[in-house]
Amino acid sequence: MLKEYIISEADLREKVLSKLAELGFTLKEKGELYFSTTDKAQLRALHLPSVRWELNRYRIWIEKHLPRYLSFFANGDEIRPERIRPCLVQVEEPWTRDLFRLGRFLWSLPYSNGYGRRLRFLIIDKTHEKLMGLLALQSPPLSFPARDRLFNYPSQRKTEKVNQTMDIYTLGAIPPYNTLLGGKLVALTAASNEIRQIYQHRYAHRLTHLEKRILPAHLVALTTTSAFGRSSLYNRLTYKGLRIAESIGYTEGYGIFHLTELYPLFRQFLEERGISTHGGFEKGPRFRWQTAVRALERIGLSAKLLKHSIKREVFLFPLINNLKAYMEGDTEEPEYRDLPLEELIIYWKERWLLPRAERCQEWKKWKNEELYQLLLPI
Repeated sequence: MLKEYIISEADLREKVLSKLAELGFTLKEKGELYFSTTDKAQLRALHLPSVRWELNRYRIWIEKHLPRYLSFFANGDEIRPERIRPCLVQVEEPWTRDLFRLGRFLWSLPYSNGYGRRLRFLIIDKTHEKLMGLLALQSPPLSFPARDRLFNYPSQRKTEKVNQTMDIYTLGAIPPYNTLLGGKLVALTAASNEIRQIYQHRYAHRLTHLEKRILPAHLVALTTTSAFGRSSLYNRLTYKGLRIAESIGYTEGYGIFHLTELYPLFRQFLEERGISTHGGFEKGPRFRWQTAVRALERIGLSAKLLKHSIKREVFLFPLINNLKAYMEGDTEEPEYRDLPLEELIIYWKERWLLPRAERCQEWKKWKNEELYQLLLPI
């Protein structure tokens, strides 16, 4: 007698194809996806179902915590731009973790916990006691073509070198500071002396989880990708003529964000058939991808459906002046850039904040009560 499953292959296949059609993807003859636009408004709309799915997933948590922390979110008319005093706060205590999570739910991309080594920060306006922005770093991908094309790594030392960089997985400003170009401040903060010093303090003399060895606690570069195609945040980001972020190409357009809503069904489908979908540290960050591939292949669809072709611009933040020589093993001494956060803040205020506040008044209209509509959609 054949075993009956709650989710059949035919039902899951139909749900996958229906979801892709709903999002505006066209399925080509070779089983590949095609999405016709690079318009940022349409790309945001493409991500909206997965963002709403995440918000619904955490709805009870948001309903409990948003009233408790609402006072940390500014009303535009209570901010005096000339008095803004940014402060870097590392996410460690419970209230900082809660505030980071609430702020991150405002992003146009699905929520992510990050993976591997992680450092998370709040940017707080100490004068007004309000949340300005978020910054979060995680372990870098070992294979990242846009980055790897830049360096000829020494033999057998790629892992060592790459693990002296980190990947920015969250960076941005919170309303109304985003309208005041607070995102530029957060991006400058990522390159500051303070970030790499915190990294060094956290990871000096620490054994790696898998290989049980101690890597140099140098943070020599950061990488990140734009949210939607070409980035206006990182391009032309400079400090006194020094380029802070360098565009190094585009991603190849792979991922599972467009099928996020179906991921629980993928797991249930596989678990019913005795295939474990429980990840862990040693299984790596690609485990969600592997789970989706297993499910797609078992319902007769190609893993090519995970190539959504939505390419994101890739940026490199060099934190040392001799990055290429260091990554290629020509020197073992990093020459750090000297970028004190306090000086970066002064530069941001004069270069971006005050001129923006003078010529644009939209930020004054923002009310923190609008967060209820954004985070608890009906």
